[in-house]
Parts: sequence; structure tokens; C-alpha cells
Amino acid sequence: MTTLYRSGTFRRTNDSSRLVITSIIGMVLGYFIGISSPYVSLTKISLPSNLVSSLAFGDDHRRPSIERFFPEHLVTPQIYVPTNPRGAESLPPRIVVPESDFYLRRLWGEPSKDLIKKPKYLVTFTVGLNQKDNIDAAAKKFSEDFQILLFHYDGRTSEWDEFEWSKRAVHISVRKQTKWWYAKRFLHPDVVAAYDYIFIWDEDLGVENFNAEKYIRLVKRHGLEISQPGLEPNSGLTWQMTKRRDDREVHKNTDEKPGWCSNPRLPPCAAFVEIMAPVFSREAWRCVWHMIQNDLVHGWGLDFALRRCVEPAHEKIGVVDSQWIVHQFVPSLGSQGETENGKAPWEGVRERCTNEWAMFQDRLANADESYFVQHGKSRI
Repeated sequence: MTTLYRSGTFRRTNDSSRLVITSIIGMVLGYFIGISSPYVSLTKISLPSNLVSSLAFGDDHRRPSIERFFPEHLVTPQIYVPTNPRGAESLPPRIVVPESDFYLRRLWGEPSKDLIKKPKYLVTFTVGLNQKDNIDAAAKKFSEDFQILLFHYDGRTSEWDEFEWSKRAVHISVRKQTKWWYAKRFLHPDVVAAYDYIFIWDEDLGVENFNAEKYIRLVKRHGLEISQPGLEPNSGLTWQMTKRRDDREVHKNTDEKPGWCSNPRLPPCAAFVEIMAPVFSREAWRCVWHMIQNDLVHGWGLDFALRRCVEPAHEKIGVVDSQWIVHQFVPSLGSQGETENGKAPWEGVRERCTNEWAMFQDRLANADESYFVQHGKSRI
């Protein structure tokens, strides 16, 4: 019995030694083969269907055998294309996709068949649930050529599912933010490059006398890169420029109060629309987006600077009179503030608005001055 035990132990030890020696020889041979053939051709590998299914979908979801194609060479190619977008210089240009969109796609089928129709224009509203009926009326003014995007400042999105159009809309929810905060973060020019025009509208606009298709036709006919619908005169006006005129399709200038306009071709007498309901061409928005300040969330003062993004501004900025809206003056934004230092929420919001206007003006003036000093130029 003792002899058999020792003999078995010896045989197991001998087998282990052979296994170790064989492994070492295999490693050495593999090393020399590897250095003599640096490129391994694996042009086509067929993976078993049960392996693919279990890896990608679990054992409960079987799918047909998939053939995976791999690059001819497993060595990373050395590519540098300085004209590629920043950060993508190491990629071949034909794989770079620098722009995106808000088109909704399926999770199945051929990607090329996802979209029955591509919307040409983007319409955004910054909304709270209290204004859902008003937004419902507004959204129904836009056909399938217009992609609807709602920014929710109250965090309530599922309640909008009662509207059929809302199921096709894009919903982005971040609590207690303004439309310019959303615009800076979610409407980058490369993200909205698929749309010819971008509407960035408030939630308290009456649209009974507005037709979106006719509006687009008028904007194109009159060469407007930045525009807004005319405002009903009886709904309260801040600026004469935005007041609807009933004797024309479009106007591009106006008369203001004495002393308000140093130049008849400058705001607020021309080259001016309000930030309440602006509409931007793709090209104009690319410029305007870069001018929006990250920390100045209300956008006050931006309307006076829009002229910097089109040339000549007094010809390419205007108000569409024959398609007009009503400003309903619903003070929803003020309710998103907080009581501070004894001030009501709306008072704090209003104070920040006026402060931001002054800050924006200062920054723009300082930026101009810095540019002219750096380049040794005169402002005139």
C-alpha cells in the first residue's frame, strides 16, 4: 500500500514537471514567433451565436450568428489631422462627426430608416406645468417640420404626456433655471446645426394670430437672420421696435422716445429684437451662442448686442408684423426665486436681472477695449 502511494505521488510530480517545461517552451516559441511577425492578420472572425447572444443579450435572448470584422492591422495607425475639431486630430476625417441634432431614433432596425421625416426647425420653450395649456396651444401651431424641445424649470415632465405632441418632443429637466442657462448648455451650435432656424421662446406667449410656416416664409423673403413676431400693441410694450404694425409684413426700424437712439440704424431704433421670443438662423445662432455668458442667466442686455452677429444688422434683424403674438405677462420666473434679506422672491430675481444687464455691458465694453489695445487699432 505504501509503495503504491509513493508511486502515484512520483507520477503526479513527473506530470507536473512536464507541464511546466511544456508551458515554458510554448512561451518562448510564442515570443519568437511574435517578434518575427509583428502584424497579425485577423480580417474576419466568426463568433458562435451562443457566445454572442450570451455576451450581448444574456442567455434568454438568442440572435443569429454575427460575423465581426476587425482591422487588417491591430497596430494603432499614426494619424494627425490639424483641421479636425479640437481633440479629434488623431482621427481620420471621415470618421469624425462634429455635429448632432435632437432627432429621436429607434433602438432597433436600420439606422438609415429611423427617420420618416427630419424636422427643419427647432422650437424651444422654457416651461412650468402651470403653463401647460398655453404651451399646448403654442405647440399645436408648429407642424412636424418643427422639432419641439421643452426645458422644464419645475422638474415636472411626465404630466405632459397627456398631449400627443409631447410624446414626440424632447424634454430636458433642470430645476429653477432660465432659458438662457438652458440655451448655453444644451443648444451648442454643433448640436442644433441640423436646423435652419431656432426659436427660443418664453412660455407666456399668445399665438392665436401666429402661423409658423408663414412666419418662416416671411423671414426668408425679407432676409432676416434674427427676428421675432410683432407684439400686439395692447399687451404692453417696452420698446416701440417690437410693436406690431398693421400696414406691412415686416419692419426693420422705428422711432423711439427722444434721446433713446443715438443712431437710427442702432438699437433700440433698428437692429433690435427682444429676448422674449427671438428666432435665429443657424448662422446667426452660432455667433450669438458664443456671446451668451455662462454665469449671466437672464440674458438681459443681450438684445442690444445681437447686431454684432449679422451684417448689415439694420437689414438682417427685424420684426414680422403679419404674424404676431401677445405677451401675457405671466410672472412665473419670479416664483422660482427665494426670499432673501427681507425681499420677496420676485424682487431678488428682478434685481439680479438689472445687475446682469450692467455686468454684460461692462464685459462687452472691456472686451472691445482689450481687442483694440491688443491689435493697436482705434475703435472708430
